[in-house]
Amino acid sequence: MRTVIALSGGVDSSVAALLLKQQGHELIGMFMRNWHDTTGTLHGDCAWEEDLDMAKLVARKLDIPFAYVDLSKEYKERVVDYMFSEYEKGRTPNPDVLCNREIKFDAFLDHALQPGIDKVATGHYCRIQQTDTGAFKLLAGVDHNKDQSYFLCQLNQEQLSKTLFPIGHLTKDEVRILAKKHDLPTTDRKDSQGICFIGKVDLPVFLQQRLAPKTGNVVELFRDGTTKIIGQHNGVQYYTIGQRRGLQIGGHKNPLFVLETDPATNTLYVGEGQDHPGLYHRSLFINPEDIHWVRPDQKMTSGEKRTYQVRIRYRQPLEEAELTFDGGMTILFAKPQRGITPGQFAAWYQGEELVGSGVIQSRS
Repeated sequence: MRTVIALSGGVDSSVAALLLKQQGHELIGMFMRNWHDTTGTLHGDCAWEEDLDMAKLVARKLDIPFAYVDLSKEYKERVVDYMFSEYEKGRTPNPDVLCNREIKFDAFLDHALQPGIDKVATGHYCRIQQTDTGAFKLLAGVDHNKDQSYFLCQLNQEQLSKTLFPIGHLTKDEVRILAKKHDLPTTDRKDSQGICFIGKVDLPVFLQQRLAPKTGNVVELFRDGTTKIIGQHNGVQYYTIGQRRGLQIGGHKNPLFVLETDPATNTLYVGEGQDHPGLYHRSLFINPEDIHWVRPDQKMTSGEKRTYQVRIRYRQPLEEAELTFDGGMTILFAKPQRGITPGQFAAWYQGEELVGSGVIQSRS
């Protein structure tokens, strides 16, 4: 089988390539660069030049051809522009989910699947399983601490049919052991952090490229429902629900947390203490056009209710919830959830399988 392995310069994709090579795949290593602007980037760990050098070293070590592709135009149009648009609306997007849907498993997939190429592989911690009817299941990685299925919650059947996840059955420790055993150059590299392909950024500085600062009021919401203006901020687009740092307002016994942002009035609502009731909500709503079924054969009919396990952010423990499909999707949790954030993705699971997902529109 001729397979393109997406080499990122990290240990996970390196071991994925190693395993495929051992299995007899005819491999081509391919590195994608998707971002050039360094505005707001906090330099230090995993600069893209070093990633590229490491990917080349891995390809040389495994004796496989190496290629380079620049998808920065597609990344800007499909991911970065979307990010700015969402922040401008006072919502908090998840660029990693968009990056996977629009770049790694769309633009990159299209580029890699040249005539004669059968599959594209990545180093994600998740698994694919085909049913007796031919449908493809997206399953969580065996290592629940590293499971990345949430980031792939917008993939479709066509994308899954062309993809391999060689390390989904391994733990991170096992991946490191294999890398060391085979003397891979990426054995001791740290995991990348920050925004997909951009890295760690100072978010306000990054956003100020297009979203100009605008002074507004910080309003404290007290537990008895009363409010008081306690300070000012430079723009609600620079804050997200549940955020603690960056408020720079003293005089409180306990930390302040962002409870709500109102872009229409440029007002930031905050509350004191991590147990403030304004941080917790029982339900969320997803617009019908934003509902995505990884398994289309599992779609709900109008008025139908089902119970799934749901998560609203990466690494959050799965929580039981009742899903109701009726002019959109309402998700009612068995217990209140902290920091439900419009713009983020809710993903629902049946056991280990990620069945569907959607962009959170509102919460209550």
